[in-house]
This record gives sequence, structure tokens and C-alpha cells, in this order.
Amino acid sequence: MTNFKTLYNQYPRQYWLMILGIVISTAGGGMVWPFMLIYAGGKLGLPLSAVASLISINAGVGLFASFLAGTLADHIGRKIVMVSSLVMMGVAYLLLINAETYLQFALLMGLVGLSNPLYQVGADAMLADMIPAHQRTDAYAINRIAYNAAFGIGPAIGGFLASTSYALAFYGASAGFFIYAIIWFFFAHETLDKTIREEKTSALAGQVQVQNEAARSDGYIHVFKDKAYMAFVTLFAVGMIAPSILWILLPVYTKTNFNVPEALYGWIPTTNAFMCVFLQYAVSNQTRKFKTLPVTSVGMLVYALGAGSVALMTGFTGFWLSMVILTLGELILIPTASKYVADIAPEDLRGRYMSLYWFGWGVSRTLAPLIGGYLNDNISPRSIWIGGLLFGLTSTLGLVLLNSLTNARTALQTQPELDTNHRA
Repeated sequence: MTNFKTLYNQYPRQYWLMILGIVISTAGGGMVWPFMLIYAGGKLGLPLSAVASLISINAGVGLFASFLAGTLADHIGRKIVMVSSLVMMGVAYLLLINAETYLQFALLMGLVGLSNPLYQVGADAMLADMIPAHQRTDAYAINRIAYNAAFGIGPAIGGFLASTSYALAFYGASAGFFIYAIIWFFFAHETLDKTIREEKTSALAGQVQVQNEAARSDGYIHVFKDKAYMAFVTLFAVGMIAPSILWILLPVYTKTNFNVPEALYGWIPTTNAFMCVFLQYAVSNQTRKFKTLPVTSVGMLVYALGAGSVALMTGFTGFWLSMVILTLGELILIPTASKYVADIAPEDLRGRYMSLYWFGWGVSRTLAPLIGGYLNDNISPRSIWIGGLLFGLTSTLGLVLLNSLTNARTALQTQPELDTNHRA
């Protein structure tokens, strides 16, 4: 009890309010999302590539929303962006109950795609606002523990409900988002400090400095010029195709090819969630001892192996084991990647840096179902997982090279100073 109280007092009250909201909304969303393609496929009766394109529509809209989210979070505030997103997701899940045509599914999946990055960018920026740099690894880890604890409950309940009535699962999802929106609207306060940009502008001296500040304040120009960060986002997006393929297509793959029902499959994502709950903090305590880019490389490699291993599996136990491997990669990679972005982002551009990070997620989620559906329909179902493995390995190699180049650049930048000191 004493240890829990000590942990609680290390973070602001609003941080724990966010954790509560994550638990409520994620448990609701988890009742539906793992089974979305099974649900849509059953109603539409289309090939996997066509049904999977709904996820691509969802993610494609999310790409646009990622840029919009960063601008909105940095200008109008984190709170209003988060609340608006939660309300939109609640409405979308409620309307999906009565969707019957491809167009209706596409529009509603697009609405979910629009709303999800708004919340995620706003929440990540707010967390970085509230938590100092030396505590962020643990804060992101706790965030993920809460998310996964709730997600562990959601699919297990959702799989049971889906076996009898998908409508009940959708009602649960919608209620979770609406409850979080109400809590956040009434009890959270805005964390965006709008005086930062004003103070910087008033303190500038000289026309060149004014022009530089204007460039930083106008759009994403400064972020795009950060070549190392853009390389990271690109490599991250390529690597995340592997787990995205698994999360999106594994439920359909297991049911169609191996007759694994929803009620049984629900325990596979639940295993992922419980591993994150019980192991994330311990893993983060180890990964925090090392530099972020090498850790992300290791995490991406394990991610790739987890996705690729599905090709070798033929039953529930094997698919469960693949999820265990994939989850180990998740435990290593995700909190570390979030910390990397939060640490390198200038405070007044934090929303934009976060939005490009989530843009990378959006790219992978857009491409993953298209790639997986194509491989399934044109080569073989097992080729889905070989493709995921190759994308993950490509990203791993790129992250290793990026780390080497970053270290070399740092060494070159410090060399003149060392030479000056030596001559002195």
C-alpha cells in the first residue's frame, strides 16, 4: 500500500484521471475492434482484400487526422481535441450496429480513423506537458499497463458477446467512449501553455530570429527539416506493418483457415494485454538503462519475428505463442519510442512531433491490410506473415544504421570542442 501511495504521489492527479479514462474507453473498444473484420465480412460477404480495405480507409483518414491533430493540439489545446475525439468514436461505434453496405462501413470506419489520432496526439502531448523528462519512460509504461489491462478485459468479454450478439459489444464500446468524454470534459484542465510562443516571440532580437521563429510556428516546416527524426518516423512506419498485419488479419486468418471461433480467439489479444500489465513496468526498468534507438531496434526485431512465426503455426496454441513473441517486442519498443519522440521534440512543437509519430502508425495501418489482403488472395494465406517478417527486418536494419549515423554525427560535433580544449 505504501509503495502504491508513493507511486501515486509521483504524478499529477490529472495523469491518474487519464489512466482511469483509458481503462474505461479501452475496455469498451476492445469488445469490438479485434472482431471488426469478422463482423464486417459476415455482413458484406466480400473477399478478404475488399473487407480489409475498410481498415485501410480507417487508417488513411487517420493520416490526414494526424497532421490536423498536431496543429489543433498546439493551438486550441489538448483537452478539447481529446474530448471531441472521444465523442466522435462513441457515435461511430453506435452507428456501426446498423451498417449494412460497404459505403456505410467505409464512412463510419473513416470517422473512427479521423477521431483516433486526435485523441492519441492530444493525450501524448498532454502527458509530456504534465510529466518531466526523467519520469516519462515510467509514465508511458504505466499508461500502457492501464491500456492493456483494459484491453485484456475487452476482447474476452467481446468474444463472448459476439458469439451471441454483436450489437451488445458495440453498445459497450460506445458507452466506454462517452463515459471517458464526460469525465474529461468536467474534471480535466488544459495543459497547453500558450504563453511559451508569445514569450519566445517577444524575446526575439533581429529580423533573422523573427523569421526563424515564424517558420517554427507555421506548420510542420521545422519538423520536416529534422532529418534524423523523419528517418525515424519512416523506419518506424515500415516496421509497424508487421504487427499491424497480425492485429488486423489474424482473427480472420484463424477463423477462416483453422476454424478458431471468436470466443476462443478473444484470449489471444487478452494474453497480449495481461503480459503488458504484468511485465511492462519490469521491462521498462531495464530498457531505460540504454539509449532509445538501440532499444527500438531490438524491439522491432522481436516484433518481426512474432509476426513471421504465424506462418509456422496451425492451431490456437501456436497462434497464442506468436502473440507472446510479438508482445515481447511491444514491451520493448513502444514506451521507448514514445519517450524518444517526447524527449527530442521542442516544447512548442511537441504536438506536431507527436502527430508525425502517429502518422507513422497510420501509414503502417493503411498499408498492412492492403498488403496482407493482396498476399492472401493472390499468393497464399501463409505469405501474409512472411511479408510482415520482411518489413520488420527491413525496419530493424534501418534503425541500426540510423543509430550508427546519429552516434557518428554526435562524435563529429563534439570533436572541434575537444580539439580546442587540447590546444588550450
